[in-house]
This record gives sequence, structure tokens and C-alpha cells, in this order.
Amino acid sequence: MTSKELRQKFLDFFAGKSHQIVPSAPMVIKDDPTLMFTNAGMNQFKDIFLGNAPVKYPRVANSQKCLRVSGKHNDLEEVGHDTYHHTMFEMLGNWSFGDYFKREAIDWAWEFLVDVLKIDKNRLYATIFEGSPDEGIERDLEAFECWKKHLPEGRILLGNKKDNFWEMGDTGPCGPCTEIHIDLRDDDERKAIPGEQMVNKGHPQVIEIWNLVFIQFNRKANGSLEPLPAKHVDTGMGFERLAMVVQGKKSNYDTDVFTPIIDRISQMCGIPYGTDPKADVAMRVIADHLRAISFSIADGQLPSNVKAGYVIRRILRRAVRYGYTFLNFREPFIDSLVAVLVEQMGDHYPELKAQQTLITNVINKEEATFLRTLETGIKLLEQLIEKAAKENRTEISGKDAFVLYDTYGFPLDLTELILREHNLSVNRSEFDAEMATQKERSRADAAVEADDWINVTNAEKVEFVGYDTLKTDTRIIRMRTVKTKGKEQYHVVLDRTPFYAESGGQVGDSGLLESDSESIKVINTFKENNLIIHLVDRLPQNPNSPFFATVDYEKRIRTANNHSATHLLHNALRAILGTHVEQKGSLVHPDYLRFDFSHFQKMTDEEIRKVEQRVNKLIRQNIQLDEHRSVPMEQAQKMGAIALFGEKYGENVRVIKFGESVELCGGTHTKATGNIGYFKIVSEGAIAAGVRRIEAITGEKAEEFVYSQIDTINQVKSTLGNPPNVIQAVSKLVDENNLLKDQLNTLQAEKLKVVKAELKAKATERNGINLICERISIGNADAIKDLAFQLKNEVPNLFLVLGSEADGKALLTIMINETLVEKHGLNAAAIVKEAAKEIQGGGGGQPFFATAGGKNPDGLDKAIVKAKEAIK
Repeated sequence: MTSKELRQKFLDFFAGKSHQIVPSAPMVIKDDPTLMFTNAGMNQFKDIFLGNAPVKYPRVANSQKCLRVSGKHNDLEEVGHDTYHHTMFEMLGNWSFGDYFKREAIDWAWEFLVDVLKIDKNRLYATIFEGSPDEGIERDLEAFECWKKHLPEGRILLGNKKDNFWEMGDTGPCGPCTEIHIDLRDDDERKAIPGEQMVNKGHPQVIEIWNLVFIQFNRKANGSLEPLPAKHVDTGMGFERLAMVVQGKKSNYDTDVFTPIIDRISQMCGIPYGTDPKADVAMRVIADHLRAISFSIADGQLPSNVKAGYVIRRILRRAVRYGYTFLNFREPFIDSLVAVLVEQMGDHYPELKAQQTLITNVINKEEATFLRTLETGIKLLEQLIEKAAKENRTEISGKDAFVLYDTYGFPLDLTELILREHNLSVNRSEFDAEMATQKERSRADAAVEADDWINVTNAEKVEFVGYDTLKTDTRIIRMRTVKTKGKEQYHVVLDRTPFYAESGGQVGDSGLLESDSESIKVINTFKENNLIIHLVDRLPQNPNSPFFATVDYEKRIRTANNHSATHLLHNALRAILGTHVEQKGSLVHPDYLRFDFSHFQKMTDEEIRKVEQRVNKLIRQNIQLDEHRSVPMEQAQKMGAIALFGEKYGENVRVIKFGESVELCGGTHTKATGNIGYFKIVSEGAIAAGVRRIEAITGEKAEEFVYSQIDTINQVKSTLGNPPNVIQAVSKLVDENNLLKDQLNTLQAEKLKVVKAELKAKATERNGINLICERISIGNADAIKDLAFQLKNEVPNLFLVLGSEADGKALLTIMINETLVEKHGLNAAAIVKEAAKEIQGGGGGQPFFATAGGKNPDGLDKAIVKAKEAIK
């Protein structure tokens, strides 16, 4: 059975059990501050478990793309070294929201594995929660009774809280789970040691394949558990592991999920897979990381130096490093593997096919950049090796290794590998201390302590009315205190709110929450687990009072205008540049807008002007907003609505139309394009391979920009004496300036000849060294450097010290012939650093040439004497 057939068989099985088959959510999470990546199949259903979203389908199944490289779910270091850990993986899952529970979940899992897939039932084991007397939870007898129908009691094992009690986080829904394990060892091994002794012992052939979670408790902030009113089932099965079982392999990497990619890597590097253990690990790492990188880019996350983008960049660099070290790749190579991945998975995940060109280009540029970084790191490491050899040390400082790792992205294992070739090692305790300090700093920065929500009223849902009004009567549903970086913040949830929560690139609203007795500032509005949360300056004194919510009108209007302008910009870019243009990100702020889009070359000035002209023409046409709420997705697509890759859309969507511009959007918009006023692009540039960024302004900000430009032109005209033609006047001034520069350069060259001759005449010889140590009247640093190099070429064995003054500051220049540097160990950088103390300054450079500057020209003579002493 191929992996494609296996995935479909799972979905068909649960469709036959009345489950709604839903698509995978994006792997990159954009509007949840608690998660960067989807790390489990349940993430997209979290709001249902928390009671913040209604149950649309009581039974659901799907195959979810997941990424586990950060937080408590981090399998990165195991990837490639063992047979079953991955960064990106697919999780097959079925869910029940208040419908069926343990009996059905266990029976159907058994039916699918044994009856449908024909897996040998004698190789299967189940674990159940052993209970926790401390928390008053008994052993999971219900699950035990269910398993007794399928397994002998000896193969139903007790598991501890770590393995068999699932929790979403420090607080929230949780419950016991039952894991299904399989023993894939050979018969002789199974006879020697029974499988029940190997479960959860880390054996690569005795592994968990399916986890059935029974969500029946809520963990409160004080650590206590309370029963949930509705019980849920959340299951997750590793698709790659299941493929290994069904295809009779001993490694996930030997299944058809990975073999086409590994075969291609093997062909490219010329090393047959299976002949070199280190090369095998490298090929597995690259095959795994290729998937994580490609799916992340397809979901809209580009490599960068912050947050999720940094995680993706580190994964990509890790893959490049393995190829560089163990497969001898010195040029970009991962980008050429994208086509193989698209062939493998593009049918089930069409975003890969649609984004193939972008994925390939982004990876290629990132590879090329990091390969240069690797070369830089190796050069720096060679200097550390040379220094250690001179000092007869057997190790390099852990702090130096950490700088290589943290600043230059140079992995520790590569540092250690190169050092071993020179019989050196890293001081690991120092490195680990630096790493621990950084992690502690990161943890402290990210630490958030949230109290339990205080329920004020019993309202079950929040109504957003902000599309239609900026004011409304409301009541507080719940509130809480949150500590971030030691500071307290206050959150409230309202039953009716006009405040737009930050999402889709649009900033959140601010405003006021007022009652008869108090006024509370709403600082920001955001979403967390589908709740619209208002960040306020303090909690209300009387939360049961009726309140009146008012959005900051000016801020909202400017933000809505800018959001509508991004739609017009998107439409104009596609019209001017081509339909390959796709939105890759945006920021809608009251003062400006930012729009990222796919395009593979810099926009010309003419293209930028055409885009501006088209947008402003649409503004002048005063096109009325044509809004369609709760439209079925299929109907929206027929209307021509553009869906963005990496966004999670429901079955019903909101469509925003301004003439030919038709987009799916949940943001706020102006009622007519004329309200935008005027549109002006202020910058256009690259942010990644194949991705450009435009920043633009509208309305009052655009008006301010125009006035600023006019003021600048008027100042130039005034400076030039208000000529009738300012362009001609500026051109004439530039020509005159260039002529004067040429004349000045000629005079300076003549002066240099005179000064050079005078200095050569003053040269003195001491033990084979020609000394020139003088003050000169040249105040230009570049001219002095030119003079120094001329003298070096004309005077053998030169030791040169020049002092000069420019604009009331001291300049000191030292040039030493390379032969003297090598023979006598002289170092211009060290000499100038010491001599610069006399001029109250500092400097540096190379052993043969160095400069310094200081604020005390009166100390130049002493500085020259001090530098001269270096050759005594």
C-alpha cells in the first residue's frame, strides 16, 4: 500500500463512521499568540475544547500537517539519527466533540488497524493512565475494560502522568489518554524479551503509533482539576510511522514518504544511501527538513531573524550544514529537491504545487547566503585553532564557540568536528553555561502568568458588531490578570464589542469602556483561542455594571482606509506586474500600510508610478463597498475572491469587493474608496527571494508627505537664489562642484608629491630599518593613506608614523613593511592603540597598517615619539 493510498484509506474509514472530513489547517499559525506552529492535529479545534467556538460537526477526521521544533514538543535533535522522529509530520486524527467517547474511540482504532490494515494484532500493546492519588484521579478502568475486548490483560499496560495524561498547557482542557504501541522486532528478539517490557523504553522498533486522548477535565491556574460539562475525544496517529508499519519497514525513512527524496540526494552527491552511516544521517536530516521548510514557506512563513521565521531559517541552515559537512555540497542543492517533494505530496496539498517557484527561489537564496556564512565561520575557527596551537592549549573557549554558534549561526557539532581533526575540543561547560544564560533570558522574556478567568456573567458567546457601529452597550463576561515580564496586564471579554481584534495584519482597536461610575481605557484588542480580548489599563471596580464601549474613531477610520487601500494595491500590482503576484503578508496601521507580495525583480520607477496612478484612479472613482457576509466558500470562489495561502478559512467567508478587487477578508473597510483620499508609495524593496515589500501612506499622511516634498523643493530654490528653472540651476551647481573637485584633486596630488619628497629626505636608517616619523599638514585621511602606501612601495623596510590635524582633531597613521612585521613581531594596530592615548583617542587596523583618531591634537608629538619607541 502506497502512502497516498494509506492516507485516503484512513479518511474513507472515518467518513464511513459519520465523520466530517476537514482539510488540514496551515502549519504556520498567524493569529494565536500562544503558538507559532501547529504541533498537533487538535490545534485547529482548540477553541471548541475551550468552549469559545460552537460545535459545527460532532465528529471530525483529517490529516494535519504539523511541526515540532520548539517548546516542549521539540524533536529536532533526534531527527535523522533515529528512525521515527521528524520536524514536519502528518498526524491522522479523529475527534468527537461531546458525542462518542472511550468505547467507540478504542473499538474503531482497533478495527482500522487490525481489520482494515491487517496489522498483526499480536504485535499491538495499549497503555492506560495508572491514576494519580495526589490529584484524586483513579486508574482509567473505563479504558481498561474497553481494551479487554481486544487484548489480553498482559498487553494492557499502566502508564504514568508523563506518558498517559495529556494537557494542552499549564491550564485548560486535559485528560487521560491511551496509547497504542507496536512491536516491530524480529521474532527471535520478541521471544527473548517480551514486548510489554519494551514499551516506552526508547527502542526504535517498539514505538507508539496512535494516541487516543479523552478530554474530561479542566486544569485551573491553581493546578486543581474540575470535570468538563462535555467530554471530547482527540486522537493522533503518526502517518509516517503508520506507513512504516504497513509497508513492512524498520524505518520511516525507508517508506515511499521519503525514499524518492533520499534517492535524489544520493544521486546528487554520488554517495549511495546505506554505505556510510554519517552520510545516511545527513540524507535523512535533509529529506525531513526539506518538508518542514517547504510547507512553512507555502503557508506564508519566510525565513527571517525573528520568531517563526527564525525557526525556519535554523532548520534550513541545519540541512545545509549536514550537506556541507557529510555530503560535500558546496553550492545550493536543497532547492533542486523541491520538485521531488511536490511530485510526492502536491496532490493532497495543492499549496505546494501553487507555490513551487517561490519555495524554490527562497530556499536557493537562503542556501547561498548560509554557505558564505559557513565559510566565514570556518575562517574564524581556523584563527582560534591557530591561537590555541601557539598557546599549547588542547581546547578552545566555550564562549568563543558560543559566539560562533549564536552570532554566525555556526553549529556546535560542526565546530567540534573540525576541532577533532586538530586534536582540540571545546570547553563544553563554558558553552553550556552561555547557552543556559541565553535560554533563561528567552524564558524570562516569554514568561506569561495568567490567572483563571473570573466569570462575571453567564453569556455563552461574544458578538462582534464593529463592522456596523463603533459604539454599543455591553456587559463584561469575564476578566483576568496576566503577568508578562513582571508587569501586570488586565484582560476583559465583552458580550458585545465594536472593537476589532488584531488579525489578518490589521492592528487592534483601542478606545474607552465606560459605566456610570468609571472610565476604563482599552489599550488594544486581540484574539486568543477565538476570544476577543480587550487589554485595559485596569480591571473595573464594579464589573457587573452595564458599560458603553466606544472605539477610537479617528484611529479606526484611518486603519479602515489603509486596509481598503491594500486591496486596491493588490489589484493594481496584479494588473501592472501580472497575475503571478500574490499577497505574502501585510500590516495595516492607522499611519501606514505594508504589503508583501511575490515578484522576482525590483519594480521600476515607471511600474511604481503606474501602480500609484491605478490606485488613485480607483480612489477618485469613489467605488462603493460591496460586502458579502457569511458566503459559502464555493460561492466566494465563483465570485472571483482571492484566497491567501497559509490562511485558515471556514466554510462560510466574508467577501470584500471594490469593483474588480474581490478578496476574502475579515478586516474593517471604508464605505467608499473616495474616503481614502490619496495613495502614495514611499518604499519598495526585497525582503526575501522572490518576495517584495511596499510601504505606502494614504489620506492625511500622504498629504503631509506631499507638503514635505514641496517644502524641500522650496528650500532648495531659496538656497539657490530662487532661479526660474531649479533643475537647470542644480545641474549647473553640480557641474561647477565637479570641476572644483577635479582642480582640488590635482592640487592635492601635487601637494602629496612635495610632502612625499620631504618625508623621504627626512628618512633615517636604524639597524636596517628606514624610519619616517613626522607631523604633516595634510588633513584628509584618505590622502594620508594614499601617501603611506606610496611611501611603502618606494622606501624599503619602512617604519612610518604620521601625525596630522583635521577640523581640530588629531589623526595618527602607522605603516610597517610586512617583512618587519614578520621578522620582529611588530604590530601597527597594537602600536597605534597605545600611542593614541596621548591624543585622547583610540584606533586599530592590521599588523602592517593602522590608524587612530583623537580629540587632543596637542598630544601628536608625544604620540609620534611613543610609536617610534616600539622599534627600540
